[in-house]
Amino acid sequence: MEKKANNRGHVLVIPYPTQGHINPMLQFSKRLSSKGLKATFATTVFISETMKPELLNSDIDFDTISDGCDEGRFFEVRSIDDYLVRLQTVGSKTLTELIIKHKNSPRPIDCILYDAFLPWVLDVAQQFGIVGIAFFTQACAVNYIYYYARNGLLSLPISSSMMPIVIPGLPLLDLRDMPSFIYVVGSYPSYFELVLNQFSNIAKADFILVNTFYKLEQEVVDSMSKVMSQPLLTIGPTIPSMYLDKRLENDKDYDLNLFKLDSTNTCWLTTKPPCSVVYVSFGSLANLTSDQMKELSRGLKQAGFHFLWVVRSSELPKVPHGFIEEMGDKALIVTWIPQTEVLANEAIGCFFTHCGWNSTIEALCLGVPMVAMPQWTDQTTDAKLVEDVWKVGVRVNVREDGIVSGDEIERCIRQVMEGEQGIEMKRNAMKWKELAVEAVCEGGSSDKNIDELVSKILARCK
Repeated sequence: MEKKANNRGHVLVIPYPTQGHINPMLQFSKRLSSKGLKATFATTVFISETMKPELLNSDIDFDTISDGCDEGRFFEVRSIDDYLVRLQTVGSKTLTELIIKHKNSPRPIDCILYDAFLPWVLDVAQQFGIVGIAFFTQACAVNYIYYYARNGLLSLPISSSMMPIVIPGLPLLDLRDMPSFIYVVGSYPSYFELVLNQFSNIAKADFILVNTFYKLEQEVVDSMSKVMSQPLLTIGPTIPSMYLDKRLENDKDYDLNLFKLDSTNTCWLTTKPPCSVVYVSFGSLANLTSDQMKELSRGLKQAGFHFLWVVRSSELPKVPHGFIEEMGDKALIVTWIPQTEVLANEAIGCFFTHCGWNSTIEALCLGVPMVAMPQWTDQTTDAKLVEDVWKVGVRVNVREDGIVSGDEIERCIRQVMEGEQGIEMKRNAMKWKELAVEAVCEGGSSDKNIDELVSKILARCK
């Protein structure tokens, strides 16, 4: 196990307040702590009260800032625009107070590691002369597309005459391969502005970190590095060390969950043969329509394989009446579950996923091929990479009415679970698993980048 050195430099970590952004930044905080830095992880007041991080047995310290919605943002705001304004206004004020609090302590803040979704954090850091490090939680390919869009290198809206889309370091892209904010013109304008504004002041950051590993996205990492004025470092994958290099003691899970873990006994998986179960999950945000849930249920049933399906409590009413009882021991339906633990189980043969970046990279790290059914934001681009670049899965076709049919779901599951194509996808998945482990092991690309980052942070603290 990697031993924790004496803490010297003090890094304050500020994630965007959703599960998919908290997980990788918390994991990276553990990695920094193992390398000899003191890490303080600051969530919003509401998330802190929900997740209770102070109860964890961790080397990480926890603190809070406010997003102006301490009782829970969905109850206190009129719109996402309102929330993002509050987050910046109140967040800047309470972050300033937090920095001052630590400034008057024996361990002042030396560096702020911030989610690139929150560029205002860098502005606050610079007011105090503190090192600012941008952390991009999504794939480098997605970040580079947004860079192109924000800097006018990609003409929007995209017309059919522009096909295929050419961006250095990326495969040729169709419109459906672009992030949803680009291919569905006018969709979620506040979120589109949010992802583009990651680059609003990026030139002022001291370092740029990307949650990927070099061999996974080598071409686009090289391309994006050329247009950045500061070092761009790949530091992933940021999944628990137990599933990678095993150098961080007791690092078995993500620790913080916005959703209550289902108490259902997952020993169900241990009764199933190797590679026989389809694991189905659409993450913490996706909301499928009732019609889509009906088709998904039909496709899973028709495919004939055992399946473990995560259906959040809010989505359970959309499951067709009587379906759970009809499936019996053929299926296990839970409301939330430790995903890495499930994907690491030898019974899992396929991951039916929305292709959020955390889910995608977890599957790659654990050697699990995928059926990709992207919903929005970066997931469509991730699905393109899964199918055509990394060749570890197949992407569903969507009907004109926006629904993926049960027959299409069955076809894709069978393609991954059966035959020569399925064998090749599994072989490729295992290759990426080996390369992911290599990246974070001692002397690997991400390990060396993290060592470089830590040494430069420490040098500035002297």
